[in-house]
Amino acid sequence: IFFFFSPSLTSQRVDSKHQQRRRHTPLSPFLPSFLRCPIENSSRQRSENMQRLTTRFLSSTARAFARPTFARSMTISRAAASRPVSAVYSRGFASVPSGTETYNKLYPEKSSDGVLRLGNIAPDFAADTTQGRMESFHSWLGDSWGILFSHPADFTPVCTTEIGRVALKYDWLMEHDCKIATLSVDPVDSHDAWLKDVVAHCENNIDIKFPIIADPDRSISVAYNMFDPGNLDDEGLPLTIRAVFIIDPEKKIKLILNYPASVGRNMDEICRCVEALQLSAKSSVATPANWPNNHESIGMKGSVFLLPTVTDEDAKAHFPKHKTCQVPSGKEYLRLVDKSEL
Repeated sequence: IFFFFSPSLTSQRVDSKHQQRRRHTPLSPFLPSFLRCPIENSSRQRSENMQRLTTRFLSSTARAFARPTFARSMTISRAAASRPVSAVYSRGFASVPSGTETYNKLYPEKSSDGVLRLGNIAPDFAADTTQGRMESFHSWLGDSWGILFSHPADFTPVCTTEIGRVALKYDWLMEHDCKIATLSVDPVDSHDAWLKDVVAHCENNIDIKFPIIADPDRSISVAYNMFDPGNLDDEGLPLTIRAVFIIDPEKKIKLILNYPASVGRNMDEICRCVEALQLSAKSSVATPANWPNNHESIGMKGSVFLLPTVTDEDAKAHFPKHKTCQVPSGKEYLRLVDKSEL
């Protein structure tokens, strides 16, 4: 406000109507309407006008900050605010122009042949679960990250140990703003009976705090490409594969893992993937092989690469301490940045 009304920026003119000398800023055409008022030469009037204009300016600013559209774009939920910064993801937080948002455009939201691929919107569905009716998978996810974790069938040995390991990682996932639901082709009453075995077999004291989805008609399994819909009417109906889908807050599929029924999954790896995906989305970076146990030999353990879409200009502006690894090709694409700098 002082800048707008500084005497050095004003000029005098005679008002033809009142024949009073008034001061105006040459910037007045560019100011909001309530700041275009002339200021009387009288020191008392100048003071009163200044007070009035200041009050108007502050009130207008406060109203702008209170608008829902502004609040949605600049704030996060109370629940999210209580979580670690690394756990919160929104397009608004990715400040590098050529970073996350540009990189995500490389993955189309829809598939032309009906096969789910990375970047596609995860199919929505309604289903019965061990925690009641889920009317919409998308609504259940809300603004959180999510994991859909399928298993072939209840009362099978590998699945029993997997559900136990998921239960042990549940609190970690909640801290990272990531919901999880598991699914099999069995009905809910079968799930409920089987979970007693899961709890009894796990060597740790666990609670099953996440829903297990029933998919007796295999409609969800087909929608997520867990097996060919042409096999639906076959005798000896095939088992669904062990699938993992990690889904971001925009309901886009960010990772797909498929395992055969004979191989159990590693929950430590799945949690590592969640953390890596969230870090990438938030900071426009990519995690190297074996992250966070990478590049220790050059003193940059846990460091990450800038996304390939990040321009040299954005790299210098947003990651001034990044280090480019020299390679025989002479191409400067291995741009490392310490995680602590993000």
